[in-house]
Amino acid sequence: LVSSFFVSESLGEKNNGFDVLYHNMKHGQISSKELTDFIRERATIEEVYARSMTKLAKSAGNFSQLGTFAPVWDVFKTSTDKLAGCHMELVRKLQELIKEVQKYVDDQAKAHKKTKEEVASTLEAVQTIQTTAVTLHKSKENYNAKTVEQERLRKEGATQRDLEKAGVKAKKATEAYKGLVEKYAAAKLEFEQKMAETAQKFQDIEESHIVHMKNIIESYTQSVDETHVQIGEVHAEFERNMENTSVESLIQKLSESKGTGRERPGKIGAKPRKRKTFAIPGRRKDNKDTDSTFLNLCVPHAKENSFYSSSDSEDDDEPRKFRVEIKPVAPNNGTHQTRASIDQLKASIGNISLSPPTSVRQIPAASFPPKSVTPPHCNCHHWLMSGYVLTNQVRPFSPPKTLSNASPPPAAPLARAESSSSLSSSASLSASNTPTVGTSRGPSPVTLSSQDALPIAVAFTESVNAYFKGADPTKCIVKITGDMTLSFPMGIIKVFTSNPSPAVLTFKLKNTSKLEQVLPNQTLLFSDPSQSDANSKDFWFNMQALTSYLRKASEQNPAASYYNVDILKYQVSSNGIQSTPLNLAVYWKCTPSTTDLRLDYRYNPESMLCPGPLSNVQVLVPVDGGVTNMQSLPTAVWNSELNKTLWKLSDISERSDNEGSGSLRAKFELSDGPSSPSTLAVQFVSEGSTLSGVDMDLLGTGYRLSLNKKRFATGRYMAEC
Repeated sequence: LVSSFFVSESLGEKNNGFDVLYHNMKHGQISSKELTDFIRERATIEEVYARSMTKLAKSAGNFSQLGTFAPVWDVFKTSTDKLAGCHMELVRKLQELIKEVQKYVDDQAKAHKKTKEEVASTLEAVQTIQTTAVTLHKSKENYNAKTVEQERLRKEGATQRDLEKAGVKAKKATEAYKGLVEKYAAAKLEFEQKMAETAQKFQDIEESHIVHMKNIIESYTQSVDETHVQIGEVHAEFERNMENTSVESLIQKLSESKGTGRERPGKIGAKPRKRKTFAIPGRRKDNKDTDSTFLNLCVPHAKENSFYSSSDSEDDDEPRKFRVEIKPVAPNNGTHQTRASIDQLKASIGNISLSPPTSVRQIPAASFPPKSVTPPHCNCHHWLMSGYVLTNQVRPFSPPKTLSNASPPPAAPLARAESSSSLSSSASLSASNTPTVGTSRGPSPVTLSSQDALPIAVAFTESVNAYFKGADPTKCIVKITGDMTLSFPMGIIKVFTSNPSPAVLTFKLKNTSKLEQVLPNQTLLFSDPSQSDANSKDFWFNMQALTSYLRKASEQNPAASYYNVDILKYQVSSNGIQSTPLNLAVYWKCTPSTTDLRLDYRYNPESMLCPGPLSNVQVLVPVDGGVTNMQSLPTAVWNSELNKTLWKLSDISERSDNEGSGSLRAKFELSDGPSSPSTLAVQFVSEGSTLSGVDMDLLGTGYRLSLNKKRFATGRYMAEC
């Protein structure tokens, strides 16, 4: 048991012991929070160190696998990976300990609040004795003054009247002083009793606090000790592996893996044969054309890894025949898979020849997609309400699928303004760990040195999917996804490969408050999961992985001017119809002889951070019931074989008529009515802005942003009554 130091040392002359002990209790809470901060900082340091070790292990895995020393790098990689795992395990233990300390801090705050209420009476006793002591001191001074005054008058022979007055005053002062002495004695007794109890309570709290803090420190020490033991075991294993990796074993491995065989070449025959020349003119007339054809053969340039050559075995009696066989490998579309439903919807809108009719016109069926790709209207809810999957990604800045008569917009250059190509991005069902490559035609326009600020470009592409039900805005279902792509010029690869430690490419993703989920490319990007700013996220590149990837991409396509890499994908939080750039409401009136259709649309600038025009707006509507005649406003195109009508509209923006609001109307005369209301599809694109408002800034030095492109387009954008 600890002696009651607080009780014996807190009854000071000025009765300030209570205040000292109370504030000491509050300081205990501060110490707990500071211990939490210390452990958290240690965990952060360990995590950064573990990541650095993981990066180092990957570096060892990418070192040269040639020569006798190559197997040693495997030992380094394994050992370094295990060291990183030891430190990550310590991070996990420290994070668990932080939770324990945080819980203690909360419990401690509650206990202090309860103690404050319990010692309130002691505080009153302290205040009482302090007040009484001050009053008693003043009364004592007054008593002494009156007594001295009375004695002085008596010695000076004052009148009886003056002596009586002085005596009355001295008597009153004496009685007041006597009363205060008794009051002080009672207050002192109560103070000592309550203070003894309170001091013991404060000491018990402090003892419990110190014991708990020591237990936390003991857990902390144990975690660190266990990690050190694990690190020692890993180091001992590394030493054993290096001892077992002898010079003889390394040379033996190389001999077994790279050896050319133990059989010695056969002896040369006694009578050497004279080898025939490649082609002997006149030897065989029928071979002349073949030989000359081969000599004049011009092999076309094929894709990388897309050809091989083979030759028939030699024949002693015949001239050697050579055969060159070109077998292009089919392009790998694994990272560019698209959803069948998206292809159907876009195919439904594409490849239609337009000319404004005034009545039914026969248009070749080849101008329209097959009937089987009519946008279904029965499964829209299922598609949009399904669980979150980042899908339907639009290729960044590639020309949108347009009608056959419409000219596509130029592709957006990224590496340089004068280069012409488009970014390519994954359209897979989830964020791909393998970045895709986009290349441009023509020579590289960029020549860089390690002293230059290296130029890169970024593209944000978003896809808005919406389903409108009649004129009820509450039934609108919206899903918005997007991706971010970086473009690197060809010249940057030489800078990376010639510099063993290139500057780390770091960037800040801004305006992320509207993003529900961000899926970074884990192969190339690092981020700090403890970032607290909801409106931004910091990322930095694994420069070794980026360099390795760009080097492989340049080897596969050395003629490319720049290379595009998918960096991350995200989903944007939506607020129903308010998040759609073009609000829709469709009305059908179906009778046995006619069908009336009206589509109201309204441009919604509030959905965009920087409102821009909607281009290439097209509306496709299937109508059954045997249409014999159509009247439409504005003029639409009707295809009788596919039973579809299509409107193509000019750009829609705030500067359009009625601030971007309008209606499409059509009346259909039927021979086999009534029609069944169907689901119509809408397509548009907007360049220069996004719906999320997300943006990026480069951090640090060594790089500059040469271009920042933004765009969004429709995915499945449909409406029904």
